[in-house]
Amino acid sequence: MKYLAIAFIIVLFHSENLRSQNLEYFETENERFWGINKNSWGGLIGGGVLKFSSRISENMYRTIGFELVNIKHPKENKYSSSLGYGRTFVWGKKNYLFSLRGQYGREFILVSKKDQQGIRVNAQFAVGPTIGLLIPYYIKYSRNNRMEIESFDSSIHTFNNVIGSASFFEGLDEITFKPGINIKAAMNFEFGSGKSATAIEVGFLGDLFTNEVVIMPTSKKYSFYPTAFITLFYGRKY
Repeated sequence: MKYLAIAFIIVLFHSENLRSQNLEYFETENERFWGINKNSWGGLIGGGVLKFSSRISENMYRTIGFELVNIKHPKENKYSSSLGYGRTFVWGKKNYLFSLRGQYGREFILVSKKDQQGIRVNAQFAVGPTIGLLIPYYIKYSRNNRMEIESFDSSIHTFNNVIGSASFFEGLDEITFKPGINIKAAMNFEFGSGKSATAIEVGFLGDLFTNEVVIMPTSKKYSFYPTAFITLFYGRKY
């Protein structure tokens, strides 16, 4: 809830600035928004979002969206290295999982803006393909008093010899792909006027992969990842 409160404060502050510009509100044919996402499977910032909208009737827009978000396993916990380096790592983690989503849908205007001080309320539904990006998780490991960078494997690594997480980029050349689909339902609250606007979008989304995705081999594996999310948008109208 604290993230929702912070997002509302930011948007309301920005909308006050827009109103102070005394711009005349107008409906537009096309809109382009980009935003940051917080979701129930991610960290503090879940990922980034792009959304393009085109008006197809008085109260309806066609939407095309792209999202890239990080999905964490619910059993992930960070630990400090016992070797005293002040570094952290996730014990048991085998892979990072990122969800790259394409979305095609409709946005319905439920409440229109009457003037520049109004709020437009939309309902959105979208569906599209998902590509799961699996990237091996590497650690820095103390072996024979030397630091080695290795892909984590609980069968050969011991907890007390882990120095910390290695760079995320260590495993990029070993990336594998998991196909799937996603379905999204959301409410969108748009503030501002003129050619600029901010918005808050809240809703639910589900990623369904063709088989189970291995993030932590010794913990429960999932093929379906339902999530609640909030996205803070900033965009342009033209």
